[in-house]
Amino acid sequence: MSHASGRVVVGVSGSLGSLAALRRAVQEARRDGRTLVAVIAWSPPEGETLYRRAPCPPLAKAWAGKAADRLDTAFHEALGGVPEDVDVEFEVVRSEPGFALCDIADQEGDLLVVGAGGQGLAGRLRWSPVRRYVLARARCPVLAVPAPAVSWRTARAALRRVDPMDFTPRRADPHGTTA
Repeated sequence: MSHASGRVVVGVSGSLGSLAALRRAVQEARRDGRTLVAVIAWSPPEGETLYRRAPCPPLAKAWAGKAADRLDTAFHEALGGVPEDVDVEFEVVRSEPGFALCDIADQEGDLLVVGAGGQGLAGRLRWSPVRRYVLARARCPVLAVPAPAVSWRTARAALRRVDPMDFTPRRADPHGTTA
C-alpha cells in the first residue's frame, strides 16, 4: 500500500449518488493509505436569513444532530458501518454543501469525491448546483461518482415485494442472527 499525502474528502447527503461517492472514497483512502474525511453540510430548514431573525439554539443543536445521524446512516447503508481499516474523520458543518466541501478540501494532496447526481436529466439538474460549485472552486482534484442506474421497472417490482415487516427494526441476538 502506498501512502499518498493529503486526505480523501467526501460529501455525504444520504442520496444514492452520495452513497456511491462514499463507497468510492473509501476505496481511494484504503488504496493510498489516506485519511477519509466524511462531510455532511446542513442549514436551518427555513434558511439562515430567517433563522437569524429568531434564533433558537436548541433547534440548531437538534438539526445538527439529525445531520450527524444521516452521516452515520449513510455509512451503514453504503458500507455496513464505518470501515475499521481506514482512518475516518466526521465533519458535520453548518454551511452550504459546496462551500463546506471546498473549504475542508484545502490541503495539498487532497482528493474531493462527490456524487455526480442521479440518472437522467432530472437527476443531473437536481444535483448540479453543488457539483458546479465544487468543480468551479475546488483547489484540489475532484472525482465525481455517478449514482448506480436504477430503472423504474426494477424499483416498482422491488416495491411490490415489500412487506411491512421490512420496515420494523430488528435486533441482533448474541449469536449474530437477527430476531
